[in-house]
Amino acid sequence: MLSWALTFLVIALIAAALGFGGIAGASAGIAKILFFVFLVLFIVSLIVPRFRGGSV
Repeated sequence: MLSWALTFLVIALIAAALGFGGIAGASAGIAKILFFVFLVLFIVSLIVPRFRGGSV
């Protein structure tokens, strides 16, 4: 998931450097959404084992 966010970030930077504003904005938006989804899933994966009570 994080690799997809980084991929869209790189696409956005390249598109912005070449002057494609619409593509750069869309790619940056997708990268931002994927990053926050990754962040939420990471935090959930840290919290859930504490409530399950099982041994790791």
